[in-house]
Amino acid sequence: MTHQINCEITLPSNYRPADVLKFHARDVTGFSEIVRGTLIQKGILLDGVPTLATMQLAKKKARCSLAFDAPVDIDTLACKTLMRRLLGLVIDADGFEHAMQSHLELGPTIREQTGLRLPMAASAFEALIWAITGQQINLGVALQLRRRLIALAAVQHSSGIACHPDAQEVAKLTADQLGEAKFSRAKTQTILTVSRMVCAGELPLDEWQRESQTAALDAPMIHARLLAIRGIGPWTANYTMLRGFGWADGSLHGDVAVRNSLQQILQQTDKVSIPQAEQWLLQFSPWRSLVAAHLWARLAKPT
Repeated sequence: MTHQINCEITLPSNYRPADVLKFHARDVTGFSEIVRGTLIQKGILLDGVPTLATMQLAKKKARCSLAFDAPVDIDTLACKTLMRRLLGLVIDADGFEHAMQSHLELGPTIREQTGLRLPMAASAFEALIWAITGQQINLGVALQLRRRLIALAAVQHSSGIACHPDAQEVAKLTADQLGEAKFSRAKTQTILTVSRMVCAGELPLDEWQRESQTAALDAPMIHARLLAIRGIGPWTANYTMLRGFGWADGSLHGDVAVRNSLQQILQQTDKVSIPQAEQWLLQFSPWRSLVAAHLWARLAKPT
């Protein structure tokens, strides 16, 4: 028997549904996320229970639901909190635009892309695993690896959609299984390490995520804890902070797409170096992650 919670989210007047639909439709196979028109469905694990998250986007509202395969102690407020993450409504994009829309170099891009928002992963753990998976490879290959990881965990909602595994499920996997799925030895070791750390309470991602919803995020502490793990560098830590905790000030200066887009904005013949990108992004603190989002979106536009 499926148990369900329904909620409704009011969308900002400048909300851009196409951005959110595109983010959740990255895996065109529809293995663990399905996008049909303005309908988004995603398989997740909540408290270990296979769950189907559904978001139907309309002009001013999103009608949302969570369908659980077993009873879960989650209320309407928790449902809304999760949906706001998935819909990109956690980070204050409007405040950023108001402050930076007149910037000499980036201002035209911000004004052209007004309303751009950053969807987050369903959990900080999912964000971390995705960041590790995507290290130094292109999006297509990263999506293949992600799909194989989800298939290995083999957790499925009663609707048939696959659920992204939680730390307990990933920790059950072996290095041989991940290797056969084409994960590198380094990524395999890092994924298993962080999963086991979460299970042992040494990396309390869920606790930090809950705290971030009710109090100021202790971003420096979490960032330092992530960087202390072998196999996690600045890009992985900053990306996890963004998609997992909604931290708007992660500097993604090491991201190739960020630097390529910045090269166009600066009309620079030579490639933008990592130190140059890092220095340029400093002026946008505490919104450097949002700058990265605008640079990504700008580069993705058809020419």
